Amino acid sequence: MDWGICKKEHIIEVSTDKDKIDSILKMCSVRLNFAKKQEINDETASLITEDYYEIIKELLTALLLKNGLKSSNHECLISYFKKNYPNYEYEANIVYELKGIRNRINYDGFFIEKQYLIRNKLEFEHIIGLLVRLIKEA
Repeated sequence: MDWGICKKEHIIEVSTDKDKIDSILKMCSVRLNFAKKQEINDETASLITEDYYEIIKELLTALLLKNGLKSSNHECLISYFKKNYPNYEYEANIVYELKGIRNRINYDGFFIEKQYLIRNKLEFEHIIGLLVRLIKEA
């Protein structure tokens, strides 16, 4: 989604809430540790992939919050990231693709092949690490 539309229709200014940001970071860390411990097979791959998306989405939420913004739309979280961190366009595109897969899992009962998760797990973890660093930067 275009950032201009997002800003007009889905973004509001809020006060930066350091405690909430810290809480989101902690929950994402717990969720990531949980996801990493799960055995990847044909039944679990979709659920673990959803977990990676939820972690990334929440980290994007925290990144906006750090900058005094809140979004009512997942696509606008990604749009914000792509607009404000142009050096990470590749990562933003991966997140956008992951959002589509997560939606198919949630709304269509889609099962992904375990090979998809095995191939992309390190990319997801790289993006998570990147977002955590961006959030923690002064």
